[in-house]
Amino acid sequence: MKPLKLTHPSLTRKALLRKAETIPGAWYGIRIAGLLLLLTGWKTTAVSRLFGVSRQAIVDWVRKANSKGIDSVLDEPRPGRPTRMDPVTQSKLEEALAKSPEDFGLRRTRWDGVVVVEFLEKVCNVHLKPRQARNWLKRLGFVLRQPVYRYIQATGEGVGKFRRGLKKNSIES
Repeated sequence: MKPLKLTHPSLTRKALLRKAETIPGAWYGIRIAGLLLLLTGWKTTAVSRLFGVSRQAIVDWVRKANSKGIDSVLDEPRPGRPTRMDPVTQSKLEEALAKSPEDFGLRRTRWDGVVVVEFLEKVCNVHLKPRQARNWLKRLGFVLRQPVYRYIQATGEGVGKFRRGLKKNSIES
């Protein structure tokens, strides 16, 4: 098998280094560094070992770089299932999360996945499962917290009152 070569004219060492300075993100940098090493003569296997990715990933980087040029180091948007919530519903949910669930007639004091499901069904006529509702909470920047339990510490005065008030039950025969 003959070695892969970068052939696109926009792929030069200077252009790749300029791109690395303007784009934040580790994977962009890794791709740029991998392509730079390939330009200096490294083999795909050595680059894959260096960065801890599969050899096929490096081959894919080279093929993409040869077809798209310098922009090949950028991530492409990944397809996915479209959301069930339109932007208007999302903004309604975000506004509601700033308030108490009780303001919307829900019998809870804190927002969680189940309460978000109830809210969306009641107000927006959107049907989600609790897991997806928790994902929306996270996406909108809200964090579910574990309840905090605080134990009341006894004071000397309180212990004395308790002992004085404590009486033995007399057993009547």
